[in-house]
Amino acid sequence: MAIDFDSFTLVAATADLDDEQAARGTADAVEFRMDMASDPLAALADYEGDLPLVVTNRPTWEGGQRPEGPERLTELETAVEHEAVGAVDVELTALQGDAPSEISADEVAPVVDRARETDTSVIVSTHDFERTPDRETLRELLDAASEYGDVAKLAVTAEGTADTLALLSVTQAATADGHTVATMAMGEAGRHTRAVAPLYGSKIGYAPVDPAEATAPGQYDLATLADLVERLQSDRVS
Repeated sequence: MAIDFDSFTLVAATADLDDEQAARGTADAVEFRMDMASDPLAALADYEGDLPLVVTNRPTWEGGQRPEGPERLTELETAVEHEAVGAVDVELTALQGDAPSEISADEVAPVVDRARETDTSVIVSTHDFERTPDRETLRELLDAASEYGDVAKLAVTAEGTADTLALLSVTQAATADGHTVATMAMGEAGRHTRAVAPLYGSKIGYAPVDPAEATAPGQYDLATLADLVERLQSDRVS
């Protein structure tokens, strides 16, 4: 069943599905980083947790640990068959046919097609581990990702407040135009955006249960991010 991203969804990011138990009561879902797991399909087959899963099989060219090849996409197609999987993450670059590998857009499309057939939400993601593009480019990336998926995810690297302000501004604008987006700035300069971006419309927050097991630069641990988001949203309401 598809995960409903109409409201903010806090996701515990992990390569070990045993972390699900510790995430219960705090997270709304678990991102299973298949690319970081030794036998992801076996782990998925054994999963009996309560929280729905977001499956991600990130290739090395997008900051993950999975070498590109047909097996990566086959694993994702198999994963969306599991009843606990509510969303699948697919890279925008791959869907556009611009991935720095031998993969073609035609090879990626079946993952999205299978997700649709199994009522699985599609998160289309793009990451920039070096910088924050200009506002026009940020908006173009979100618009393009929105055309392919249910949620457009954008993670950039901030060097200062100008970068974070650009990301938050584009987040608000895309949300106002009806897109469902998940945005964040990686690195220390952008760390606060993980807590603040939901106020501007970002619908997904990612955090590890254990701070020592972060899956991206600048992540808060799950308990900290949950507390920050709750307090900021409460302050806005009051």
